[in-house]
Amino acid sequence: MRIAFDVSPLSHPLLGIGNYIQGSLGGLVEVAAERGHEVVAFAPTSLRGPGRIREALADVGVELRTWRLPFSHAVRTAWSAAGHPTAERLLGGFDALHYSDWMYPPQRSGVRATTIHDLVPLHHPEWTTARTRSMHSRKYVNAAESCDAIFVNSAFTGRDVERTLGVGAERIHVAHPAPKAVFHPDGPAAELGAPYVLTVATLEPRKNLQVLVEAQRLLPDLQLAAVGAEGWGEQPLLDGPGVRRLGFVSDEELARLYRGAAVVAYPSRFEGFGIPVIEAMACGVPVVVSAHESLDEASGNAALRADPDDATAFAAALVQATSERARLVPLGLGHARSFSWRAVGEILLRGYEEALA
Repeated sequence: MRIAFDVSPLSHPLLGIGNYIQGSLGGLVEVAAERGHEVVAFAPTSLRGPGRIREALADVGVELRTWRLPFSHAVRTAWSAAGHPTAERLLGGFDALHYSDWMYPPQRSGVRATTIHDLVPLHHPEWTTARTRSMHSRKYVNAAESCDAIFVNSAFTGRDVERTLGVGAERIHVAHPAPKAVFHPDGPAAELGAPYVLTVATLEPRKNLQVLVEAQRLLPDLQLAAVGAEGWGEQPLLDGPGVRRLGFVSDEELARLYRGAAVVAYPSRFEGFGIPVIEAMACGVPVVVSAHESLDEASGNAALRADPDDATAFAAALVQATSERARLVPLGLGHARSFSWRAVGEILLRGYEEALA
């Protein structure tokens, strides 16, 4: 089988979706190579995109084809809408095509597949940008109408796709993400001068970081450290006393920050899965997350839960987590080890094979 895999989002800094694409492709390549299948990664991308994509895939032994395009977003959008030329014109023949969030390339034949990470733009358009709403909404329609296999990052998202998009359960495959190998408990730990609560999230309304700012005011012995890329919308007040805004950091620095934290907090209002939850657990840190169904699979029974609208409840849960560290850390380590990118690769390949059959 020859599999074409769209990696266009890897031209941007690796956030949640980029990390999922990088990890799932790595797992797919590993499994496919053992079974004699061929994988080619492709991306019509920006002028600087090919270098960023090569860097993201440096440890993945995959054939890569990229095309530098001015106004690449507009070109991808037009290509998807026009329905021609087919992807075979650029890539040659293939048995399966797996596209990402940024486009839905036309194809002449073969299995058609995609990954849906969440349906936030449909349920909560106020939490997303106009560009995200437009881009993702078109993709959702195309996926529901044309895909033989739709992969989701959690059973929660799978149920949502089935209910909201009207996709039959037989087309939906759950492929949970995994923490990267860099996230483990052994290694240097960050020192920020005082015990700290760490949170990791892009600065956008859905991530709900303001509740942590308010919770920290109730906990003078704990400072709040916030890691995350610039976002949009109403911003949390991260410039007050006891709060350290660290911005976007490398995976290696993030692992050090996880290990040094007294507790990791994830107060998001809605997630497809929530990869930082299992990253923190893999580094041996107790975790507190929002009491929301969308975080159940990432949390398992290894995290404490708190009302995302109640700063007092979140503060109490953070204190409880630090006091129960000896119980929570082993649970978290075991839970994090239950996920692997190889397992994702096996699920992807099995989904293609079933659709092809």
